[in-house]
Amino acid sequence: MVRFAVVCASNMNRSMEGHLVLSKDGKNVQSFGTGTKVRLPGDSIDRPLIYDFGTPYKQILSDVTRKNPSLYKKNGLLEMLSRNINLKQAPMKFQSSFEVFDVIITCEERCFDAVCLELLSRGGKLSKPVHLINVEIKDNHSEASKGGSTIKLLADLIEQASDLDSEIQNILQTVQAQTSHELLYNYLFY
Repeated sequence: MVRFAVVCASNMNRSMEGHLVLSKDGKNVQSFGTGTKVRLPGDSIDRPLIYDFGTPYKQILSDVTRKNPSLYKKNGLLEMLSRNINLKQAPMKFQSSFEVFDVIITCEERCFDAVCLELLSRGGKLSKPVHLINVEIKDNHSEASKGGSTIKLLADLIEQASDLDSEIQNILQTVQAQTSHELLYNYLFY
């Protein structure tokens, strides 16, 4: 079974939507963020809500519910956090995880770059290859949902491959032809 990781900046929206659709489909998946902190929209654009990775989703939900329940219900934050609570305990940082995956799907080019840098800094000591694919997804609920569909299509085709190394370019071309999401690809080692 292919081991997937889905990665965005804060492990809140896009990566968790990808985590949801892949786990519902019975795939082996985990999700992560690459940012320095978990950032969520606050009550104004210049005052985001900021949490440490590892802060439980339940604790974040309790905090935002206490601060401004009507705003966070309206902007979808309460629903998003409720979804996340049902998938795992807390947002996790990719750079702090030493698990090994077959395929890592990032949701934004800067996250793709951060994963590349992290894996390169580890020096490929395990000589274990990993396919790194970026599906460029805007960070809002609607686009995350569309991105989740693209991630599922990509994962389905990857699981159907008999030799992923030789078939990956065709898979990427197929997905690119069927979706509006821009894709990036890299082949790295753990």
